[in-house]
Amino acid sequence: MVKSEQTETRPGERIAKVIARSGLCSRRDAERLIEGGRVRLNGRVLTSPAVNVTGNDDVRVDRKPLPKTEAPQLWRYHKPAGLITSHKDPEGRPSVFDSLPDDLPRVISVGRLDMSSEGLLLLTNDGALARTLELPATGWLRRYRVRAYGAVSQEALDALKNGIEIEGVKYGAIDAAVERVQRGNVWLTMALREGKNREVRRVLESFDLKVNRLIRISYGPFQLGELKRGGVAKVPDRVLREQMGGRLSGSDTPGDKPSGSKAPGKKTPGKKGAPKKSPPKKQPRKRNADRRRNS
Repeated sequence: MVKSEQTETRPGERIAKVIARSGLCSRRDAERLIEGGRVRLNGRVLTSPAVNVTGNDDVRVDRKPLPKTEAPQLWRYHKPAGLITSHKDPEGRPSVFDSLPDDLPRVISVGRLDMSSEGLLLLTNDGALARTLELPATGWLRRYRVRAYGAVSQEALDALKNGIEIEGVKYGAIDAAVERVQRGNVWLTMALREGKNREVRRVLESFDLKVNRLIRISYGPFQLGELKRGGVAKVPDRVLREQMGGRLSGSDTPGDKPSGSKAPGKKTPGKKGAPKKSPPKKQPRKRNADRRRNS
């Protein structure tokens, strides 16, 4: 039986989360693998992800043990246009993952950029980290530079700060500004937190703008910077810990403990010393002294 040296788990963790943390795939994809009957737990085929496992369980995908868990790592990648953000494509189109350096471990993307989009794409070996970075609750700002055919006023773009609804889909606040006008095109900068599927394109289409270039320049605190097209750069572990803190898998970052955790220890001496100064203990001594003087 393959034990916990394959992947470190905590008691009672859902199996999809364990598979994701191994870097094999995202948590959502792990659930699909389970539902497809491709995951075995202690030799038994699973059909539901509603199962908890520990480090003593034998978890296999397609009859192969999980990869050994490594510390969560993150890379910045300058995605060129013309690549899909998927490991497999029925149409056989070129993928981001086909163009990565050979010395890079198996990674998954944090969110996606559609085939014609370019710019910063974050890659990680940790499925749980990818899921955390994708969640709207994380609240990280995504910034884009956009070139679109057509014209739009700054006043119209300012209305996006209140959000917009398009064909029944509600989009949150977007900060958009005209950068410059170039012939029949307009260059815009846009910042948003949700990052719904094709959000930038659909929002601009509502202004009769046709996007012909879309570049993501940042994702939260991580910047595209001077990274060359097709280039990959590892985010230093120290920087990743600083930005993610206790949200990293298995993190014990000291700074993530409640700020008031030591307060009771500081207050205890004051509580013990307070009765010595209280009036009730002094009052009896004063009355005894008066009696001696009057006797």
